Amino acid sequence: ELQQKVEETELLKMELQMLETERVRLSLVEEKLMDVLQLLQQLRDLNISKRALGRILLSTLESCHDPQPGKACLFEVLDTLYHELTACKLLQSQPLEEAPSCQSLSKPLVISC
Repeated sequence: ELQQKVEETELLKMELQMLETERVRLSLVEEKLMDVLQLLQQLRDLNISKRALGRILLSTLESCHDPQPGKACLFEVLDTLYHELTACKLLQSQPLEEAPSCQSLSKPLVISC
């Protein structure tokens, strides 16, 4: 009976560790998603064209069509989209002090393609 309790305890510890790992992964995805949404908000405020935004999205999807082994596909797409958005010339041409604030996403973000 004592051996069974020890095995159950070990199993629960492993499950807890897996849950913690998943929580950390989801936290990283959430942070990257917020970064991407803030960049999209900033681009919307700078009146980016739908065509330019479409090119950014297509470029992201093309570069992520074969996800790297061992890397989460969702995070890879978000990370690539983040880097594509930060490379946008419209954002690079804005001095930091003149760029619209991205701290609040109070306006709804609606993008139609």
